[in-house]
Amino acid sequence: MSTQRLRNEDYHDYSSTDVSPEDSPSEGLNNLSSPGSYQRFGQSNSTTWFQTLIHLLKGNIGTGLLGLPLAVKNAGIVMGPISLLVIGIVAVHCMGILVKCAHHFCRRLNKSFVDYGDTVMYGLESSPCSWLRNHAHWGRRVVDFFLIVTQLGFCCVYFVFLADNFKQVIEAANGTTNNCHNNETVILTPTMDSRLYMLSFLPFLVLLVFIRNLRALSVFSLLANITMLVSLIMIYQFIVQRIPDPSHLPLVAPWKTYPLFFGTAIFAFEGIGMVLPLENKMKDPRKFPLILYLGMVIVTIFYISLGCLGYLQFGANIQGSITLNLPNCWLYQSVKLLYSIGIFFTYALQFYVPAEIIIPFFVSRAPEHCELVVDLFVRTVLVCLTCILAILIPRLDLVISLVGSVSSSALALIIPPLLEVTTFYSEGMSPLTIFKDALISVLGFVGFVVGTYEALYELIQPSNAPIFINSTRAFI
Repeated sequence: MSTQRLRNEDYHDYSSTDVSPEDSPSEGLNNLSSPGSYQRFGQSNSTTWFQTLIHLLKGNIGTGLLGLPLAVKNAGIVMGPISLLVIGIVAVHCMGILVKCAHHFCRRLNKSFVDYGDTVMYGLESSPCSWLRNHAHWGRRVVDFFLIVTQLGFCCVYFVFLADNFKQVIEAANGTTNNCHNNETVILTPTMDSRLYMLSFLPFLVLLVFIRNLRALSVFSLLANITMLVSLIMIYQFIVQRIPDPSHLPLVAPWKTYPLFFGTAIFAFEGIGMVLPLENKMKDPRKFPLILYLGMVIVTIFYISLGCLGYLQFGANIQGSITLNLPNCWLYQSVKLLYSIGIFFTYALQFYVPAEIIIPFFVSRAPEHCELVVDLFVRTVLVCLTCILAILIPRLDLVISLVGSVSSSALALIIPPLLEVTTFYSEGMSPLTIFKDALISVLGFVGFVVGTYEALYELIQPSNAPIFINSTRAFI
């Protein structure tokens, strides 16, 4: 972002996913929504169907993946995978609704592209309710608000993840061995509190987000992708070996923990913000529906497999991130460090989204000679805010569940079905479709309320049952 005066309306609809800039500002998925950058056909840097599929997989397989084994525990070994499958189907259906509504307004308004916020705004303008039509501009603001909350929530998750994993590696360093087969209990060397680890990372992350150029961030994106891919391969390699007898695991968990499952699951599936930029970037957008369904089938299989295998492997000892359950040997300690490095650099990519929505508001109101200072100051404040929130909620599982319940459910489940009703109601809709959309939105809203309540309740009054952890325990 240059230091020239910026206008708010120049920055909107950034993806709320782990999609990151690749090679240049024009090719970064987070920058796809810049005005004038959308051409549906004939673009020199358009993506092929395979490139689009890779971006789709990359954007959906992110930080929420590591929390799915605990999510399966909160639902049950049978109820968990069934629920993940249902949530995956509903989430993909809502993605399809968003694409359909966007295409409708592109044709009707003779536009080459409309983003998520524009689609919601135009949908409200098409509503038969005059009050909604008069307040249609709030549709964009609501979408931007939830995008900001989601992305800053991701950044909070990163703070907790980094602190937990580094604390664990350092405390178990004296007992770390080269034997990865016997996962024996070791005595941890006490170090500082995890909150102090978060504060230790704060200055480095502040310096990292001072990098405002997408081309420079693409280098960090490549490094993050490589380290996280290697780590996931090693995690899968471990959890498929010598799976214990699952007969003692509950088929269905107590209903009280199910809302925590919902928050974590919808956090993982919340990739709806990227579908329109990806669809528009394709050389042949007509193939996008097939790519969307194929990609999300792969993602859902990936989620269910890691969630179930991770829970089967570690049982009741599973933690908020499966990395915290890996054996205390140098090979898997390095896996934790590798994934942490990837998360560290991904922080800047996730931070780019809310920064490009929030910072222009302040920069446009500052004197021209102070714009750079204001820009860096706002970035520093936002990073400090995510650190403070992470310190207030130092449990990784609760942070993920809370972010998923509060914002991801709104973007992925509540808004799209309502958008379809407001868009097509005046043109005629079958009662069955209206009922289906109402049911999805109501279920999403119930998950939003109950999931948020349970996460906050568990934060304020933690359950008496301790969280037992294997040899690499980080916290209780």
